[in-house]
Amino acid sequence: MFGIADYGAFVAAIVVFLLIPGPGNLALITSTGKGGVKGGLGATMGLILGDQCLLWAAVAGVAALLAAYPTAFHAVQWLGAAYLAWLGLKMILAKPGAAPILNIRPRQFLRQAFLITLLNPKAIVFYMAFFPLFIDPAQHQGFSTFGVMALTIAVLTFAYGLSVVLLTHFLAERIRANPKISGGLEKLAGIFLVGFGVKLAVSS
Repeated sequence: MFGIADYGAFVAAIVVFLLIPGPGNLALITSTGKGGVKGGLGATMGLILGDQCLLWAAVAGVAALLAAYPTAFHAVQWLGAAYLAWLGLKMILAKPGAAPILNIRPRQFLRQAFLITLLNPKAIVFYMAFFPLFIDPAQHQGFSTFGVMALTIAVLTFAYGLSVVLLTHFLAERIRANPKISGGLEKLAGIFLVGFGVKLAVSS
C-alpha cells in the first residue's frame, strides 16, 4: 500500500511508539497542567513538528550519515540528555509562586516539546533503524510513499496527543486549587526529566 510494507503493522508500530513512556509524553502532561488545553495542544504540535523534522531528515540521508559516523550520533544523544536534565533541574529548583518553567503561551509549549522530540534519542533511533523497515523497495513510490508515512504519523500523534491533553486537563482541574499538590507534581516531573537525561547519557 503506497509502497509501504504492511501498512497495518506500520500504524500499530507508531501507536506502540507513542504509548512508550518518555520525555514526549511528559511534555504533553506538564504542558497541559501548566497551560491547559491550549498549552497541551501547543506541545502536541511541537511533538508533530519534531517528528516531521526527524522523518524528513532520515529521508534526506541523515540516518545514513549518522550510521557512518557513530560519534555524531553519540553527540546528539549527549545533547538531548543534557537538555532534558537542564529542564528538569529548573523545575526541581523552582520556588513556590515562581513563573512556570514551561511558559503559559502555547508557542512556548510548542518550542519546548519540539526541542524535546528533536533531541530525543528514542525518536532518532526509530527513524534511523525502525522506520526504513516499512519501506517496500519493489513498490516504493518515492515522495508519495514518504508523504503517506509522514501524514500517518502526524495524524496518529495528533489523535494521541489530544487524548492525553483532554484527560490530563480533566484531572488537572481537580488538583490545581491545591498549590502544594501542583508544586509537588512539578518537582516530580522535574525528577523524571533529570532521570531521563541521566539514563540517556549512561546508555549512550
